[in-house]
Amino acid sequence: MSSIYNKADNDLIITRIKQLTPESKPLWGKMTVDQMFKHCNEAIIVAFGENEIKVNFFLRLLGRMLKNKVLNSEFQRNSPTAKEFVFTEQYDFEEAQKEFISNFARFAQGPEAIQLKVHPFWGPMSDEDWNKLMWNHIDHHLRQFGV
Repeated sequence: MSSIYNKADNDLIITRIKQLTPESKPLWGKMTVDQMFKHCNEAIIVAFGENEIKVNFFLRLLGRMLKNKVLNSEFQRNSPTAKEFVFTEQYDFEEAQKEFISNFARFAQGPEAIQLKVHPFWGPMSDEDWNKLMWNHIDHHLRQFGV
């Protein structure tokens, strides 16, 4: 599996992000490309401890039960999204893209970039868990937009 921590693999994701334009349309789902950038960026910065989300007890339990299945498979189209990661406004494309790229690139520093060891939904996260989650999530959305 490719790794968010590997500079060459990380750069491949960034190259795919740069292929998107304001006119890029999703192959499925409701998000616009700028909303997808915002969505992905906000999920990424959870790993850095820069986006604190609150999850109720029932959802924490559900996340822990589903963690291994989800992290070890391809994300499904039109999967449910936590309300904290739903963005319905329009955002400046270039600014949102730049922020997304900048934060994703931070993973190339290696696992030490990760500050959060217990995800509010998924529970305890190893470096490899974060790798799988971030790679699968970002790859899912880039495939959503055809890159």
